[in-house]
Amino acid sequence: MKKGRTFNVVIEKGRDGYFISEVVELPGCHTQAKTKSELIERTKEAIALCLEAGAKAEESFVSIQKVAV
Repeated sequence: MKKGRTFNVVIEKGRDGYFISEVVELPGCHTQAKTKSELIERTKEAIALCLEAGAKAEESFVSIQKVAV
């Protein structure tokens, strides 16, 4: 993996209490862990594996916005 490259990661908490990450620019690149710090490490590993496997990063991400209703 290239140094300095950044990715947008969405983190959610599942019903089972595990944290789940999804890498926006790499569809299908996701993982889970019991703690957020463990999740970040696993996410970095998942990104590296996805890139090694030849995944191409999609650059269409704009932002995430909270909207109050």
